[in-house]
Amino acid sequence: MRAEEVRHRISTPLTTPVYPPRATRFTDREYLNVVYRTDPEALRAVVPEPLETDEPLVRFEIMKMGDVEGYGPYLECGQVIPVRHGAERGEYLHAMHLDNFAATAAGRELSAYPKTVGTPALFPDNGALVGTLDYGTQRVATATMAYKWEPMDLDEARAQITVPTYGVKIVPELVCALARTEITDVTVKGAWRGPARLELFAHVMAPFADLPVREVVSASHILTDLTLAPAVPVHDYLAG
Repeated sequence: MRAEEVRHRISTPLTTPVYPPRATRFTDREYLNVVYRTDPEALRAVVPEPLETDEPLVRFEIMKMGDVEGYGPYLECGQVIPVRHGAERGEYLHAMHLDNFAATAAGRELSAYPKTVGTPALFPDNGALVGTLDYGTQRVATATMAYKWEPMDLDEARAQITVPTYGVKIVPELVCALARTEITDVTVKGAWRGPARLELFAHVMAPFADLPVREVVSASHILTDLTLAPAVPVHDYLAG
């Protein structure tokens, strides 16, 4: 393979397409969000400078991707932390676990998403919306919310999922940067709020419980179509 051909590949193996080289459209992306209060010291230990935190809040999320161009349906679960970067308020992507290798690889290589393996689930069960995360055979998290309990303002739902997001991009000896991205071209198709509970279980490879649940603050269930924007570096850790 000529050097010119190598330069035009976007992933390895060089002869195998892992993910499409374009922005991805998500249709029927369903969120279960549970915002909870945690220990301030635990939060400060995991949020990287120059990001700052105000309240000790964490958003536990499960996303069920109904149809994704280039990837197909899959599920994802993570912890997201409200932060400030200068005057801008956004969220720091702390951890993400999903059941689709191509989406995992694309998130890590094309963007700055801290994606790794896991088995999330999201389903209705006897009047509740249930979200779970397993790592291997072990349960890591269980969230429950009253199913479509109270309609939520669609603009409020849109604002909740379109805040700027930050993640750390690392390629050893080449890149160590804080990157910013956001969700664009959003259609909110339905949104609800309601009472919720969240239980986290200690696991060394998925340490969600290191940010313990002290109080559930709010919960939402949102159905959308959206597109993810590319990540842009905003801070270079290698520059000192």
